[in-house]
Amino acid sequence: MVAGILVGVLFPQFGKHLKIISTIFLHLIKCIVVPLIFSTLVVGIAGHANELKTVGRLALKSLLYFEFATTLALVIGLTVVNLARPGAGVQLPKSADTGKELAATHLTVDSFLEHVVPQSFFDSAARNDVLQVVIYAVIFGIALARVQGRSRETVLNFFAGLSEVMFKFTSVVMALAPFGVGAAMAYTIGQHGFGILLSLGKLVFTLYGALLLYIGLVLIPIMLLARIPIGRFFRTVREPALLAFSTASSEAALPDALRLMERFGVPRRIVAFVLPTGYSFNLDGSTLYLALASMFVAQAAGIELPISQQILMLLTLMLTSKGVAAVPRASLVILSGTLAAFKLPLEGVALILGVDAFLDMARTSVNLLGNCLASAVIARWEGELQPEQAEVKSAGTI
Repeated sequence: MVAGILVGVLFPQFGKHLKIISTIFLHLIKCIVVPLIFSTLVVGIAGHANELKTVGRLALKSLLYFEFATTLALVIGLTVVNLARPGAGVQLPKSADTGKELAATHLTVDSFLEHVVPQSFFDSAARNDVLQVVIYAVIFGIALARVQGRSRETVLNFFAGLSEVMFKFTSVVMALAPFGVGAAMAYTIGQHGFGILLSLGKLVFTLYGALLLYIGLVLIPIMLLARIPIGRFFRTVREPALLAFSTASSEAALPDALRLMERFGVPRRIVAFVLPTGYSFNLDGSTLYLALASMFVAQAAGIELPISQQILMLLTLMLTSKGVAAVPRASLVILSGTLAAFKLPLEGVALILGVDAFLDMARTSVNLLGNCLASAVIARWEGELQPEQAEVKSAGTI
């Protein structure tokens, strides 16, 4: 990663050409996602045919936790942006074309619910639509659990074998991570440069500071309450979080996160359900960013929103942020829709686009961190988290 940063700073033109390396690495990662998630979930559900009620309980507990975590992210985002006021004194660009284009992409409750249910497994798989794959896998697993005899065992053994192979596949691909991460950093800095950070540095540093506050004030206390070993947890998620940061891609880090959280002590059936589902309902970093960016635009426009309007914005984002994974360029689409709804200037979207690559890196890594923690918390809630035994097993393997 350090080498990539240096290449991007010292040889920006060369750094731009390294995008092909990071693109190839991301393609290798993305081809893992669907078979890994699908096979793991099917085995986790159908392999526990006598415990189908636990699937519903797991879903309910996950959604309750997701809502709690994302609400706190919104509150911290609004609090920090009101104290730091990164938008004060910033000049908005004259063109609002980009914001209008994004705001035209409406995300309603109906469209989100329609998006959740897959109309074709192969279409969902080709698009790497994680939420649709999860829904299909859950239904398939429940159906397989109801099948009796040799047919069930044959299909179950096939997916169990596929799951094991895909975890080994992940290990092979992750050996290339240093090259992919370095190339991604070199391209990002070579393409955008550090110069743009000087003009909008306060926004960038405010978001990074708010995300660190969220980790310190929310995630770490949750670890303490759930009796999750903090040091070992951060060591476990270090690699996938770095991958998410450098590539700004949640999908890129998902396979390695699944593998490492299972090694941490989270049962496979729990981590295979919570992590992918969290990518639609528990995007802590993106949620915090939406609250902060909306107020940034209001401040840049010289509009003082009363506390009642800010609370209404918070309630709106509590709902709309759950659809972040449902559309392309999702965070900017949700942001544009929020600005339009509250009569804030869409020119702010064009301004934020200049540094969005740097903002995306931070919020994506916190999204991953929050979802990894969610899987550990739900496992503890279910009484199935065993980090001590996993640590002994890992040490024995080494």
